[in-house]
Amino acid sequence: MTRRSPFNRARSAGALVLFLFLTAGAPHAQTRITGTVTDALGGAPLRGAVVRLEPTARAVTVGADGRFELTGVPPGTYTLRTSHGGYEPAERPVVLRDGEALRIDVALDLDETRLGEAVVEGRAASLVGTAQAASQGRVGQDQIAPRPLLRVGEVLEAVPGLIVTQHSGSGKANQFFLRGFNLDHGTDFSASVEGVPMNLPTHGHGQGWLDLNFLIPELIERISFEKGPYDVRTGDFSTAGSAQIRLARRLDAGIARVEGGTDEYVRLLAANSVRVGQGDVLLALNTQFYNGPWVIPEASVLLSGVAKVSAGTAARGASLTAMAYHNRWTSTDQIARRAVASGEISDLGSLDSTGGGQTDRYTLVASTERTTAGNARTTASAYAAYYNLNLFSNFTYFLNDPVNGDQFEQADRRVYGGAAVSHRWSSRWFGQGNTTTVGADLRHDQILDIGLFNTSARRRVSTVRRDDVAETSLGAYAESDTQWTRWLRTTVGLRGDVYRFGVSSDIPDNSGTEAAFIASPRLSVAVGPWRQTEGYLNLGLGFHSNDARGTTIRVDPLTGGPAEHVDPLVRTRGAELGARTAVLPGLQSTLALWYIGLGSELVFVGDAGGTEASGASEHYGAEVNTYYAATDWLNFTLDVALTESHYTEGDPAEREIENSIGRIVTGGIYAGRETGLLGSVQLRYFGPRPLSPDGAVRSEATALLNAKASYCFRAVAVALDVLNVLDSDAADVSYFYPSRLQGEAAETEDIHFHPVIPRTARLTVTARF
Repeated sequence: MTRRSPFNRARSAGALVLFLFLTAGAPHAQTRITGTVTDALGGAPLRGAVVRLEPTARAVTVGADGRFELTGVPPGTYTLRTSHGGYEPAERPVVLRDGEALRIDVALDLDETRLGEAVVEGRAASLVGTAQAASQGRVGQDQIAPRPLLRVGEVLEAVPGLIVTQHSGSGKANQFFLRGFNLDHGTDFSASVEGVPMNLPTHGHGQGWLDLNFLIPELIERISFEKGPYDVRTGDFSTAGSAQIRLARRLDAGIARVEGGTDEYVRLLAANSVRVGQGDVLLALNTQFYNGPWVIPEASVLLSGVAKVSAGTAARGASLTAMAYHNRWTSTDQIARRAVASGEISDLGSLDSTGGGQTDRYTLVASTERTTAGNARTTASAYAAYYNLNLFSNFTYFLNDPVNGDQFEQADRRVYGGAAVSHRWSSRWFGQGNTTTVGADLRHDQILDIGLFNTSARRRVSTVRRDDVAETSLGAYAESDTQWTRWLRTTVGLRGDVYRFGVSSDIPDNSGTEAAFIASPRLSVAVGPWRQTEGYLNLGLGFHSNDARGTTIRVDPLTGGPAEHVDPLVRTRGAELGARTAVLPGLQSTLALWYIGLGSELVFVGDAGGTEASGASEHYGAEVNTYYAATDWLNFTLDVALTESHYTEGDPAEREIENSIGRIVTGGIYAGRETGLLGSVQLRYFGPRPLSPDGAVRSEATALLNAKASYCFRAVAVALDVLNVLDSDAADVSYFYPSRLQGEAAETEDIHFHPVIPRTARLTVTARF
């Protein structure tokens, strides 16, 4: 082996140094990563999302248009991690080569929040940069749990401006008021649970019947809501607004809960979730007994249960949910004011001791979601349900039948089912980010028996009418969401719905079929944000369906005379101008100026005990909603809604819409933490409202104050709810119509009311395991 000379070694070393110097000093071709971050559900840009390139320290915060850019990144293998408050983080492996520019679009799914965990959710989360309207929002379990609840349906009072009351027994669907609408038991406000539509068309008692008494509040993960006909995903019964209720896939801990309180109130709840393989199984059983403060005990017995099996994640997963519900009760319906004034009954008394009912609902729903690497997302669901109701009511006492009385039974027994599918993908339009969504939903109601019967003490005396109804609807929609500039984004959508009604009546002339189609375009424009403030313009056409029996009727079943049929689908229209701001730390505030017009108003008719199509109407008003998180243990809410409503046809002196509430104020103070001491005070006020078309008869305002205090000792929590703290004797609901008491010679027009529950206390002990 020949030894190298010192000169050769020096020359070689110099060449190596020169090579290292040149290679170190010569810049590599730099790579670049660009893309967008959007909401996986709505496709809206997620302003404020953070994109990190790991294991480097490189990070960037997403702007108002949802775009991000990372430049000057050396070639190599990385992980791109994207996160945003209230959303599941996303990870993407990235391999960068010399001179390569990659575009990566990321769609984040809403966080699969476990109950019991303290998370920034619902109204506490800023929707600036993501919402399509000022009146759109979310409410999470962390905002539902501290609320003192008299009724299960009051979970919807977490929706700003919505009032939930009752004019009968606790087993009957609640009464809803929103944006000047007396929504009776549903009509123009829709709700779904796990994607299953809850409103029942062509219902035995009232069109759009919405019964949420089967819900178990502790299992609700989130309520997403919107007001007005602006979302293409919502169709029938959604003119005033809609709510989508989602149940948790698993609990952070098992729950064993015992509640007891005034007026023989008892509730037992057991719920738990277990991990099975790659999925979760959630089981819950709930039972409740309640007599109430009434002279005639309510004797309400409620049983409900949930079983939910989930696999995968929100982005790629599936679930199967079964829900069961049974309830029976005796009701104290609204009573005539003159009967109380004369001393015949107390304000907690009854003028028919045999009212009440029984209802059942059994539901099965399967759903799946899949997000591909290109951020295309497909969701699909299918459901089937059985429903039954026998409802006995008497609102006019002895007006029509002085011998047997005016009690009547409304019966409804049906099976219904359907399916829904949607597909969403991201693309570029004229160089701008765009998200397109297409979808369809199908529903069929096979109403096996729907009838109206005259009864006495729940015994059928005669049949007014009895029908079988088949009602089918198919809706399809398309929507395009485009971020045109950093301060301008638009959402343009079109929905089409076709309906077919088939009625087989015991009165042959009232049998027949009817079909109808309606198209509903929608537009939303968002400008901003500037200093965490954003403005919105929303325009949309919507509709509600009428009772199928009304579309084919020819003969009045009561008089035998001719009857005029109604339009199958009624056009509604809406417009809204709004703003949303989070400019101050901890403050979320919205303002909305809105208008809604209807071709025909669905109103409750007291002496008939149901809803009927009325004249054209319009509603308009203003809403201010505020949520302020002063600290991590102190929150405030204040929501104010001012509304004007009237008919646009008929006698100008009689254009008031009965029970259209002009002022609603709700608010609360929530102090404390989930572990330790927690207290809340909740105000609900709804103002005077007209009870007659000329406005001469009006109800009084109703104001209630509810409070809750709880303390958590590690795995055991104790809570005390005090409802109607000030023991108000106001009315939950009031109507004005003619009735006749037993022994009266003639009918009398009077105010009929259902009082609020007197001061009530309930103690709850919860063990978590």
